[in-house]
This record gives sequence, C-alpha cells and structure tokens, in this order.
Amino acid sequence: MRTRAVITVLSTLLLVLLGVPATAQADGAAPFPEVFPLPDGFQPEGIATGPGPAAYFGSRATGDIYRADLRTGKGKIISKGPGTPSLGLKTDKRGRLFVSGGTAGNARVVDIRTGEVIRSYTLATGASFVNDVVLTGRAAWFTDSTNPVLYRLPLGRHGSLPDEAVRLPLIGDIVYGTGVNANGIAETPDGRSLLIVQSNTGTLFRVNPATGATTRVDLGGETLTNGDGLLLIGRTLYVVQNRLNTVAVIHISRDGSSGRVVDRLTDPDFDVPTTVGAFGDRLYLPNARFTTPPTPTTPYTAVSIPRR
Repeated sequence: MRTRAVITVLSTLLLVLLGVPATAQADGAAPFPEVFPLPDGFQPEGIATGPGPAAYFGSRATGDIYRADLRTGKGKIISKGPGTPSLGLKTDKRGRLFVSGGTAGNARVVDIRTGEVIRSYTLATGASFVNDVVLTGRAAWFTDSTNPVLYRLPLGRHGSLPDEAVRLPLIGDIVYGTGVNANGIAETPDGRSLLIVQSNTGTLFRVNPATGATTRVDLGGETLTNGDGLLLIGRTLYVVQNRLNTVAVIHISRDGSSGRVVDRLTDPDFDVPTTVGAFGDRLYLPNARFTTPPTPTTPYTAVSIPRR
C-alpha cells in the first residue's frame, strides 16, 4: 500500500507538470475503475497510456482525442479531430502524442498539454490505412494495412521531429491480401527489430528496420486470428484479437524470432477491444464495438484487466 501511495503521489505531480488536472476522488467511487465510459458515439480505436495515470483515446469517427484519468475514469476531449480517423496512438516523455490517421493516409503529432497539432505528415497519397504506431529510441514507426510498407519518422537530437516521413517497403515472408493486413506494431525485446501482426492471416512477423525484410515468427503452430494492437512489456507480448474478445499473452524470444502463447485473457466486459495500454499492474483496452452499428448515441467503454 505504501508503494502504491508513493506511485500515486509521483504520478499526480507528473500530471500537474503536464497540465493534466489532478481530479480528486470526491464522489466516493472506488479508485482506478475496471470499466469507465467514453463519450457516446465516440467510436474508439487506439489507446496510449501515460505519462502518469492518464489514457488517451482516438476516435475513428472524427479524430477527436479524449483523455481519461485512470484514477477516476473521468475525462474530456483535449484535441478536436480533423474529421478523419485517429487510430493507433503512442505518447512520449516529452508530452507528445503520435497519431495514426487511418484512411486519411497521414500521421500527426499532438501536444497533450494544449491539444494543438505540432506537426502533420502525409504518408500516402492513394488508398491507404495508416493503422498503428510504435515509438523506438530513434523513430516513430507506422503500419499501413492496405500497402506493404512501413512509415518512419526519424527522431533527431532531443527527439526533434523530421521534415518528412521515410517509406520502408516490406519484403520477404509477408504477403498482402484482401482485408486488414499489417496492423499492430511493437519492438522486439532486444530493440533491434520490429514486430507486426497481420490481421487477415493471424501471422506475426519480425521486420528488419534497415531493409524491410520480414520473417514469420515461430509460434509453435499458434495463430493470432484478428490480431490487432500489440504491447510489449519485457519479454511478454500482448496481442489483442479484436473480434475474438481475447488478448493472447506470448513469451517472446529476445530477438523476436520465436514465441510461445502462454495464456489467453478475456473478460465479460469486452466488446471487440482493439488495442491495449498498461498502467501499474493493469491492462487497459477500448471497446470498439465493431459488431454494433454506430450512431451518435451509441455508448462506448474502456475496460481494465489484471496483467498476467
């Protein structure tokens, strides 16, 4: 309890420095709720957690960015969208949110203090689906579910943003087909390669970030059908299988060449979760509700479950 109290105090101070209100638990509700509402009609897709006990959600309907306080489940829109999707999200320690633009074929970087767009990038000019993003020490990498390519934003000194993105064509084992191809993306534990999941085949691939060469990850015959968002913590890779309402838990080798599915997590509150973030000892997932026709009043939620 003492450790959690220290973490809470430090997190509150960090949020204050980032301009995030330190909302008190004044209504007597339990802290860190397991399910909390997102705005009606929001159509959430991506999530990014941190710094501190905050989660950021993107709307695939409008591109709005919603910030929730994980201690209370309450939140607000902090950045109005451009009317095109905001899908995969990642935050960095500099208070920036990297946003995948879906069918708009773009990416943008948002200041989480002000909600202002710091920089926008055109990644593709034809048909595209910029789906997810991962931050490494030197770059932001984006997947495209329509085109066999990754997009890289090389980060300079002190994380400075580039003038334009770099295209990396994917070659090797991955073959694009009908449906959603490369989706979630993560680093390998050794930081030398990338991992991407192909939703329509349920296959996990390792990518050489210098050449774009892809090799199938040996999962011992397991498949990741409907694989969506990825999250790596240590040697554990979490793979959200959206329409299966499942999170596959994989013990992955350091170089990412092989892995073993050690668990599959589910929860009665799952309603087609798409991706996953973490804070403390819990995982957080937005319910995209792909099987529910969206309307302006359709309710949406985020769910948290224990990490395994």
